[in-house]
Amino acid sequence: MFGRSSAAIAVFSLLWSIHHVQATQYSEYILAPKERVLAPVSVHRANGSVSNAAGVTESGSGNIVFSSVSAVTFDYSKNIGGLVSFVVDQVSGPGQFIGISYSESSMWITPDGSDATQNTAIDETLWFEITGPGNYTVDEKHDRGGFRYLNIYHNTTGNISLSEVTTYYTAMPHYAGDAMGNYTGYFHSNDEKLNRVWYAAAYTCQLCTIPSTHGNSLVDLAATDPDVPTFWYSNSTLTNGISALVDGAKRDKLIWPGDFSISVPGVFLSTNDAVTIKLSLDQLFADQKPTGQLPYYAQPVLAIPQNDFLEFGRTVWSFTYHLYSILGLNIYYTYTSDLAYLQENWNRVELALNYSLSFIDETGLANVTASADWLRVGMGGHNIEANSILAYTLDTAIILAQKLNQTAHVSKWTNTSSTIKSAANALLWDSASNLYFDNETTTLHPQDGNVWSILSGVASSSRARDVSTALVNRWTPYGPPAPEAGVTVSPFISSFELQAHFIAATTPSTNSTNSNNTNPATLALDLIRLMWADFMLDDPRMTNSTFNEGYSVTGALSYPAYADDARISHAHGWSTGPIIALTNYVAGLHILGDGKWNVRPQPGDLESIEAGFKIAEGKYWAEYRSANTTTPRSATGGFVYEFGTPEGTSGLLTIDIPTSCADARVEVSSKGTKDKRHGKSGSDDSGRHVYGGGHHGGAANGTIVLDNLEGGEYVVHVSCS
Repeated sequence: MFGRSSAAIAVFSLLWSIHHVQATQYSEYILAPKERVLAPVSVHRANGSVSNAAGVTESGSGNIVFSSVSAVTFDYSKNIGGLVSFVVDQVSGPGQFIGISYSESSMWITPDGSDATQNTAIDETLWFEITGPGNYTVDEKHDRGGFRYLNIYHNTTGNISLSEVTTYYTAMPHYAGDAMGNYTGYFHSNDEKLNRVWYAAAYTCQLCTIPSTHGNSLVDLAATDPDVPTFWYSNSTLTNGISALVDGAKRDKLIWPGDFSISVPGVFLSTNDAVTIKLSLDQLFADQKPTGQLPYYAQPVLAIPQNDFLEFGRTVWSFTYHLYSILGLNIYYTYTSDLAYLQENWNRVELALNYSLSFIDETGLANVTASADWLRVGMGGHNIEANSILAYTLDTAIILAQKLNQTAHVSKWTNTSSTIKSAANALLWDSASNLYFDNETTTLHPQDGNVWSILSGVASSSRARDVSTALVNRWTPYGPPAPEAGVTVSPFISSFELQAHFIAATTPSTNSTNSNNTNPATLALDLIRLMWADFMLDDPRMTNSTFNEGYSVTGALSYPAYADDARISHAHGWSTGPIIALTNYVAGLHILGDGKWNVRPQPGDLESIEAGFKIAEGKYWAEYRSANTTTPRSATGGFVYEFGTPEGTSGLLTIDIPTSCADARVEVSSKGTKDKRHGKSGSDDSGRHVYGGGHHGGAANGTIVLDNLEGGEYVVHVSCS
């Protein structure tokens, strides 16, 4: 056993003293640039007659000279976005032109154009007629939101000498150039893969935060000739402010509510950019129709030029994305406690839910006829994903209604949610596979619906563990398959799957086929390592800095929904789920809104964790050390967990005792804030609570639960004999 030795107290005191500075301590992981004017880092490739190709890189010196037909591909070492400029020192010969093109992945580098924003063919090269020495800059309507590689192409006879090539970084437009790396959140553990993934996910969200006037690059979605480069623009105005959170840095550069269920929590947990979130939500609700329908994606405030894709967005409707807009509002409220904004949009929520409920038929389930979703194939009527999201949204709306004292619909919503859950289990559960059918007309077991069955509570606590196990047993070497979208691996749905495994980890299994009975929390960490770290971050075809929107189960950079593989976005906000998994679940910091919280660490196989973030109500932080990293050590397990929450808040602490503990002693102590609960057995006047004597300290289901804790700083000691 370990206790409060002087050595241990010294260690704990050190931990208490450093948690306030973690965000700067781990700045070496932050990928956001420290200034806006960026020079290329290196030369990826040079072709033709080029002299001193590296001269304009960060470490280069002198001019780069293009003679006759030639090209250089520069590497910025990470995905960036912005407006390219180059300085011409000398030019000889008439009719000189310089072409600019871009690529996120090394697979699509070509002087003939840029990786695609359209469904077919690459994007046109931007050509500059060189009339003499001077500075040449890409116009703002061609702001390229995501690229790692920059091509400079000279296609005529004669010579051109360039003294400078730079990109003005345009993401996070409302931040000072030297403040883009001032994160309000942080994460660190003993696993370097997880550390790098957290910060790459945060950077992906930043790169998808664009100038409001640089939106929409889907101009000619109907293009069919792969040999004809298509024109492109990024000059639609998306919000009534300076910034917007969009789905992808390169494309679509529009406000999609589905993405928000992953990217918005990631933003709050890393940069707390509430301003951009609110501006973007405003546009989703502004597009609500009189029927209650919320948009598939928000129409721009000003669209230049009008195009086929915007028209498509006016006519198509998505049952699920309609609900995601409501969930986006809930996430915003959860992290800001902005009651006025919630009240302002409450009538919209009621109208939207009333429209959703109109699809429920005699089965008790919604009969989903709208096929639009996250690019899955069809919905099939009584769809498990759509109905699970509906039940989850109803449960969420019930909580929000109670906060506003707008309870007229609460009884109806409660009964409907319960009916959906019962009907889904009766109609769609497949006991042979421990998974739900997509709908009653197919034998397909979707990833999205089964993951959402856990998140929504459609799956009972014991059934959730079985679904989790069945999903794990389907993993490929590149991640979980999403058979509802063909041969796809979806980082979007897999981001939800991460959360589902952590939820399942808190429940017992009654029918597990996982032979080694590995804790689902550890399996979720394994999935982050496999899919986000080893593949999406470190594969040489990736940007090594941001996460892409999808790929094939074979590991090919191919997305079945697209005719052109070059169209895949390599910086997509819906792929940033590890931030939620690592901060909310692994570190245990769950925010409920209105100054309420639920702290429950799930460290999996990690030995040390430090995490935290700052929102309007104050700082939240947590630190975990297993017995292997504390002094003195426990021979058979145990850990120390410390956390802090803002003064004036309150919440629930749940501690899961390791199954390896044959006899556990749990001690919870407050520091700096006296626990004012009265009459709690085992507590003393200092707010210290001791549980011991018997397996798991005598706690039911191997957990210790303390409720109504006041905001402050706490230490939890779990020792095992």
